[in-house]
Amino acid sequence: MPIHLIWGNDYEACNREIEELINSVIDSSWKSFNYSHLDGNDPKQNLRALEEAQSAPLGSGGRIVLVRRSPFCNGCSIELSNKLEQVIKLIPDKTHLILSNSNKPDKRLKTTKLIEKSIQSNTLSQEKSFILPLPWDINGQRNLVKNILQQLNLKMNYETIDLIVESIGNDSSLINTELQKLSLFSEAVNTNLTTDKPREISKELVKKLIQNNSTNALEIANSLLKGEIIIALNKIQSLLKNGEPALRLITTLTGQSRGWLWVHLLDSQGNQDVKEIAKLSGIANPKRIFVIRKQIQGKSLETLLELMKKLLKIEASIKSGIKPIDSFKDNLLTHSKFLAKN
Repeated sequence: MPIHLIWGNDYEACNREIEELINSVIDSSWKSFNYSHLDGNDPKQNLRALEEAQSAPLGSGGRIVLVRRSPFCNGCSIELSNKLEQVIKLIPDKTHLILSNSNKPDKRLKTTKLIEKSIQSNTLSQEKSFILPLPWDINGQRNLVKNILQQLNLKMNYETIDLIVESIGNDSSLINTELQKLSLFSEAVNTNLTTDKPREISKELVKKLIQNNSTNALEIANSLLKGEIIIALNKIQSLLKNGEPALRLITTLTGQSRGWLWVHLLDSQGNQDVKEIAKLSGIANPKRIFVIRKQIQGKSLETLLELMKKLLKIEASIKSGIKPIDSFKDNLLTHSKFLAKN
């Protein structure tokens, strides 16, 4: 009775793990019979998942019952809890129940304890978590890049990894997409490389294929800092029309803004150690501190905080489904009025 508990806010990594399970367990010829995808937000579908989990696979291979937004370890109803307790020992050996949720399982729940006990007693069962590092957790972002590199059978030196972190941030989906592009390009120009060994991606290749867009985003950030809102909006619109992902753009802008804030705060406290400032502010290259100091010279903390607030509102607005260019216009034009007052 294999049960897989997969949780975390790194949706890209969670989905990759689920896809790997599906491909390893199910015979593709029998997938239409042996794969069920259910929504945990619907109480009826949760009960249906437990019913289907009791069915053995048809034909060859195994069976998978996937419950996304699973409530079993996060606010499970008494009815569902009782049903799980009845069913959990009846799941056939070749039927895998996958419970996926963005939230961490609540260890206090009876159902969570029941599922964890089942995972501990079955070698095929597992619990895996995939948590995105915080935007200021540079080491966490580096580890995120390293993990994806390993999955794609690629390798980079530390400087190149830092370049990826500076260009993309903690967006797992974008990192995966960009590394796949780099892998394909590297394969095209190095046809003699063997496929079993990790392919090394050079810093020059990353600069060529990724950092051009990042550089444009940093130019936009500088325009915003200077109060040149219309110029910034024109550049933003141009980038978006050319296919630049809105979330990658806003990630770069917020990363730059966060660096300005940290350096301003640490400088105001009298901290003069460039390496320490870089470490505390999450900036990979200490030499950037000198550049940032020139950029924010004469800027008030209030101005930098206001810009950061606007960028975070834009990110939330885009993620909620608002058209990206409208999100930028609605928030940045009000920021223009703020700059005029200050």
